Amino acid sequence: MAKETLFALLLRSPWWMSLLAAVPLFAVVQLFLPPVAALFATTPFLGIAAFAGWRQLRAPAAADVEETLGRLRAMPWENFSAVMAEALRRDGYAVTEIKADGADFEAVKNGATRLVACRRWKVAQTGEGPLRELVAARRARGADDALYAAAGGFSANAREYAGKHGLRLLEGAELAQLVARVQPAAHRWKLF
Repeated sequence: MAKETLFALLLRSPWWMSLLAAVPLFAVVQLFLPPVAALFATTPFLGIAAFAGWRQLRAPAAADVEETLGRLRAMPWENFSAVMAEALRRDGYAVTEIKADGADFEAVKNGATRLVACRRWKVAQTGEGPLRELVAARRARGADDALYAAAGGFSANAREYAGKHGLRLLEGAELAQLVARVQPAAHRWKLF
């Protein structure tokens, strides 16, 4: 497992946590160096606070995420797959539906091929089995990477397996934000 850094942890934390880290650092450094040096030492924390605050400001509210995920779970496969394909296209991918075990789409962007699986999007918790199928499909097709999208969660075993095999898991707020980009055309799929 990759070593967790303080900055990676702060990026996932509320913005004010970075600010809380910057204030005592500034005070301690100011005891030994001029205030300009203390300000310089806290700049990374202030930058992370600003970036995290900007990301959190743009993030959808928890109620909106749950509502969107509920609507996604209520969709038939044809509508959900159309929404996913369109969302990937709007992200700059050339998307092709494929008939492969373990994968639903092949998405190409900047010469890199990504396999996308989302066939079991309705389940409350995705296990390791579908991820194994996706890894096998990635190997068979020679794809650069793979993504598994689910409106539910992932089991601990599935998360561990995804980490070991370089799979990207798309769920929760991130999935809701991706499909929200399709909102203007969503009436075709009865998403919103």
